[in-house]
Amino acid sequence: MHDPELLEIIRTSITAMSLWEVAAVILALTYLLLAMREKISCWYAAFASTAIYLVLFWDVSLLMESALQIFYLVMAVYGWWQWRHHKDKKKDLKIHRWRLQTHLIVFSGIAILTLVFGYLLDNFTSAALPYLDSFTTLGAVVTTFMVTRKVLENWIYWIVVDGASIYLYLDRGLYLTALLFLLYVVLVIIGFFQWKAIYNKQSLTAPVGLTPENSGLASDA
Repeated sequence: MHDPELLEIIRTSITAMSLWEVAAVILALTYLLLAMREKISCWYAAFASTAIYLVLFWDVSLLMESALQIFYLVMAVYGWWQWRHHKDKKKDLKIHRWRLQTHLIVFSGIAILTLVFGYLLDNFTSAALPYLDSFTTLGAVVTTFMVTRKVLENWIYWIVVDGASIYLYLDRGLYLTALLFLLYVVLVIIGFFQWKAIYNKQSLTAPVGLTPENSGLASDA
């Protein structure tokens, strides 16, 4: 590709970006950076970014992604409540891990539901990339719940979901959002190691004789 053609593509892409998309990207980045530091204010940024993306995705025919934003709005409130008012008032909600069996069940559920929703969208709606749209949506639903419960592996799930989302947004012309998700992949890797360090520290400070499994650091919750 000649340089003038590349520059024209870049110029067109920038022109197509709306100020709303810019605002949504900034807020989404703010959410992730705050979540990496376990700051409860991350949920405020998540709520605002989600409200904007709900409209943006609808406008580009990403129906499942648009519907996902409604779930995100609810999860932003739920996540804030969970982090602020954990059911055990004597201790904060701690980072913990899911058992392998739980992950296998989750993987199977996402795969089956992706096929079902992808088929329905492909045959009965005008949705773009129905199967990929379904996969990223369902994966994000599960992973967002994992964040609200502080499940360590949420970061690994996000690498897969965000990676697949990059192609989805490029195809729909949401170039800034695609760039955001590329940056997300990098930040998510950093987030995993930050939470892993906290998890390891929790394990070391657990009472003598307790393992992650019986101290609450490994569970299905």
